[in-house]
Amino acid sequence: MTPIPDTTQKQATAQGSVIYYRDGKTVLARQGVDRKNVELTKVPEHVRDAVIAAENRSFYEDGGVSLKGTARAVWSTVSGQQLQGGSTITQQLVRNYYSGLSQERSITRKFKEILISMKVDQSKSKDWVLEQYLNTIYFGRGANGVQSAARAYFGKDVEKLSVAEGAYLAAVIQQPSRFADPKGSDLAAAQQRWQSVITAMRQTRSLTAGEAAAQRFPVLKTPKKPFELKGQAQYMLEQVTSELNRRGYTDEDINGGGLRIVTTFDKKLMAAAEQAVEDVLPESTPKKVRTGLAAVAPSTGEVIAFYGGRPSQSAYYDSAFSAKVMAGSTFKPYTLAAALNNGFDLSTRVDGNSPLRVASAAEPIPNDSDRSYGRINLVSATQNSVNTAFVDLGQKVGLDKVAATAEAAGIPESQLQQHENAASFPLGVASVSAVQNASGFSTFANKGVHMEAHVVKSVTNGAGEKTVIQPVATKVIDEQAAADTTYAMQQVVKYGTGTAARLYDRPVAGKTGTTDDSASVWFNGFTPQLAVAVDMFRDDNATVKIPGYGTQFGGQLPAQIWRAFMTEAMAGEPVEEFPEPSEYGYSSDYSVPDQDRDAPDQEYTPPANPDGWPTPEPDPTFSEPPATDEPDTDRRDADQPELTDPPVTELPDQPSAESDGDTGTGRDTGRGSDSAGRSPAN
Repeated sequence: MTPIPDTTQKQATAQGSVIYYRDGKTVLARQGVDRKNVELTKVPEHVRDAVIAAENRSFYEDGGVSLKGTARAVWSTVSGQQLQGGSTITQQLVRNYYSGLSQERSITRKFKEILISMKVDQSKSKDWVLEQYLNTIYFGRGANGVQSAARAYFGKDVEKLSVAEGAYLAAVIQQPSRFADPKGSDLAAAQQRWQSVITAMRQTRSLTAGEAAAQRFPVLKTPKKPFELKGQAQYMLEQVTSELNRRGYTDEDINGGGLRIVTTFDKKLMAAAEQAVEDVLPESTPKKVRTGLAAVAPSTGEVIAFYGGRPSQSAYYDSAFSAKVMAGSTFKPYTLAAALNNGFDLSTRVDGNSPLRVASAAEPIPNDSDRSYGRINLVSATQNSVNTAFVDLGQKVGLDKVAATAEAAGIPESQLQQHENAASFPLGVASVSAVQNASGFSTFANKGVHMEAHVVKSVTNGAGEKTVIQPVATKVIDEQAAADTTYAMQQVVKYGTGTAARLYDRPVAGKTGTTDDSASVWFNGFTPQLAVAVDMFRDDNATVKIPGYGTQFGGQLPAQIWRAFMTEAMAGEPVEEFPEPSEYGYSSDYSVPDQDRDAPDQEYTPPANPDGWPTPEPDPTFSEPPATDEPDTDRRDADQPELTDPPVTELPDQPSAESDGDTGTGRDTGRGSDSAGRSPAN
């Protein structure tokens, strides 16, 4: 009538999980119960003998219960006195291991425990009982099981415990809280209890008299403080847990399954990301200004590092993964890529005049400062971040193709669908996170293949079975389209709005982004090895202004943060080149037109130049082009201002003296598209 329960108490068998940085050695966090089960054969015999001598000398001879001890405990319960000890190791295991046995002090519960203990003794081996007991019992210092106890008290695995150390762990079982870190009278009591265990071991003949006399009270390791998550570790743990849940691991698995989780995070680069933000942003930065940074490895999709903001500002809502703000002009490369993958090429001309009237938009769409560029090719359109050119390109290629490209590159459909029918869609009215945008740009660095962004490299379960995460690979655009998109973005960093992000030892491709009224400002860029996005925004969606620095644009502080981080991230890494752009009309110095040629009239279609590129057509209002001196590439000041007098086709869009030339027009009061079809983001 009293069967052995067929289930165990979750807390008795739960093994906490350990989460590591990408090196698989450095601990990032610990989750759940501190327990690591070990086989009995790995527990030294003298440790087993110590526990048996201290808790149940007749363990290998009795039938699972102690008649004298049980009688004493029953009488204590019946008489109302404090419950006394006397339980065998088997009884202690039954009480703490099996489900259905409460801890209440009642005659019924005690007899049930006795009967189950007898049945367990008859059906299980003594070694099985001892192994489960040693892995189940609580030893204090938060340690469950003898292996965790060995680490907690002596900083070593259980196999390496000495006789004296094993005897101390056996002594702790009786009063784990009191003996966890004994001082004063508690220390004297712990020493007395330890000596009684040594004496018991001599009495049970597991130690000779000489061996017992030679033992000395062991030196205890200073207790570790409870594991605390500091700084970005809170955000890391949150993202790891979320991804594990998405991959089918429950919270119970994470907290009690004994998992060994290796993340994608590089500890050094996590620190570098935080340092880059702290070094670049002045102390005067308002508290409402948020900054996010995300670094993704193009070939694997691994999120190598990120900065999610100050945890004190928002404990579980970080600026890299959770916060999503309008992409602004950092969305234009997705439009460019869609076009290049659908029959267009870099020499394709689009309408760069301002304003541009589109049938689906209620109002004309202007460029910044209403500046016209005439009909320009896609390189100049990208370099100068020309709004109307990309609106025109979006109409030509089809907004559905632009949306499909962005989605394939990792931006969720739910964030795109409410905007994709707006004429201003190519200008970045959709909101994205820094991780999503970095992941999207990694597609261009990875020859058009998007690797699913992820933060977990591998998971090893309690049985030692390892699962390596295989990210989903998606072919977004062909290799040549990716190479051509990258080439156009290289010009942004060389001569356009992103010069503050230059890395002088290696090539960089990138794109600035500044939404209306600078509600969000971006710099996204990449080398062949790493794609990084940096954004700045405010909690209240107001203009990002920094005292002493004024209203921000993507080519200013975001680009400087990007460069500061990438300088550290790329240090010591080999210099890799981007693939060559298409041969049709490619010229390495295309971005610097012939100084001696006057710009032709808009109606005139010029022949291709010797290198094959058609000469861009300026707006007819400009009868004489400005000077066309090439920027001083020998300067090493990456914070240099925009070139004040390049040719029209190379000049970044410049709305004001403060601007990096990458702003939009028309205020978007929410963070979605403008119903009038205007361009709420550039």
